[in-house]
Amino acid sequence: MLNLMKLELKKNKLGWYYKGAAIATVVIIFLMWLIEYTDDESGFADYAEAISSAGLFVRATFAIFAGVLIAKMIINEYNSKTISLLFTYPISRKKLMFSKLLIVSGLTFITIMISNVIVVLGYLAMNSFFHFKPGMVPTDLLIEQGISIIVQAVAATGFSLICLYFGMRKKSVPITIVSSILVVALNTQNLNGFNISSIIAVPISFGLIGILIAYLSIRNIESKDIV
Repeated sequence: MLNLMKLELKKNKLGWYYKGAAIATVVIIFLMWLIEYTDDESGFADYAEAISSAGLFVRATFAIFAGVLIAKMIINEYNSKTISLLFTYPISRKKLMFSKLLIVSGLTFITIMISNVIVVLGYLAMNSFFHFKPGMVPTDLLIEQGISIIVQAVAATGFSLICLYFGMRKKSVPITIVSSILVVALNTQNLNGFNISSIIAVPISFGLIGILIAYLSIRNIESKDIV
């Protein structure tokens, strides 16, 4: 499996992903600054809200990145017919697809974690200069938010796979990406100022649904027609 993943990483040059992730992280930090700087009333209420919002921005961004990865690494292989060549290898189709999904999931989780840490550190650095919030961020809050960031990153990695179902049904890159955006919009809905993803059971449920859907999407791939 590890060798398959290495081959996939070599075949799918991911420089665009790393550059995109770096740019997106900088944009999110700028957005955090903009929210605090433009208007005192529309800024974050406290450190907890600022860190929680940073996590929400990061998860939404990289869940969509995951949809783009799935479109490029899986759906586009069907459109370009290169999947036919791939499936002639003396390796289980399910194993090949599983290696691709492991790469997508691994990259999504790692980038969410790294980006989240950078954005929070960036916000705290800006706060020390612009003094948006008084005092130091409490240590217990950092620990609490750190645990939440890990759990939410795992859940976001899971629900980012939901778009695979729609992409595989239509073998369409646009449908894969659009469905990933819709899933993110559904998961980050704001109801009268209350974000439903703050109820930890919601993103975890979405995450489990995404993992189940990914499994069901490739379960019968050994016997399915390629086109």
